Amino acid sequence: MPPHSNPPPAGDLSVDGTAPKRHTLRVTPPQLKELRLLKIAVIHPDDADGRQLTQQLQRIGCQVQAFWPPVQVLPDGIDVAFMAVQPDFINLRFEWTQSEDAPAIIAVVTYENPTIVEAVLEIGAKAVLPSPVRSFGLLSALVVAREAHKESRSLARRLRKVEAKLLGVRQLAEAKAVLMKTHCVSEGQAYDLIREQAMSKRTTMEEIAAAIVNASEILSLGVRKPGQN
Repeated sequence: MPPHSNPPPAGDLSVDGTAPKRHTLRVTPPQLKELRLLKIAVIHPDDADGRQLTQQLQRIGCQVQAFWPPVQVLPDGIDVAFMAVQPDFINLRFEWTQSEDAPAIIAVVTYENPTIVEAVLEIGAKAVLPSPVRSFGLLSALVVAREAHKESRSLARRLRKVEAKLLGVRQLAEAKAVLMKTHCVSEGQAYDLIREQAMSKRTTMEEIAAAIVNASEILSLGVRKPGQN
């Protein structure tokens, strides 16, 4: 009887869809499902390397679109962009790489030198894939880039929330100062006035405070301070 062979453990994946070999990355089911839903842009010359990259991504199950030369605008909904970093294009600026909704970028590099490394950093790459492209390392680069990109976007959102909160606190303090000066009320009374207006207008205290500060700045335009000629 032929020797019994056990099926590969669930979660093991090789990029060509065959049984996993040694050094295969173990991917949890949620990660695997996510990878197969990804929309990927391959910005790479239509050569053997570019076709190899596209085919390996398709074997993983990703939805792949190829572009060359590099495009200034990507289609909506792209999750990951593999981008060939080549000397002919390193001086170009691609606005989509710097936008808030930019996809995770994986740089595909043929060789290393300070100029190429600087270009990789300039486009905000979250991982680097060496060329010529091989099946080994592709899945790792894809997973690492996605996780790093999600973490980066999460931190950016948290930073924006903190900045907005600090701005609101500052504007609330300025609005109270305006009311205390113009209405001759205490700080507590100024706070209550702002809160009452926010409740009556069904908005936030920060928005009321911003309106008070803006109105005060507008009304003070052209008003000379004491001592000015």
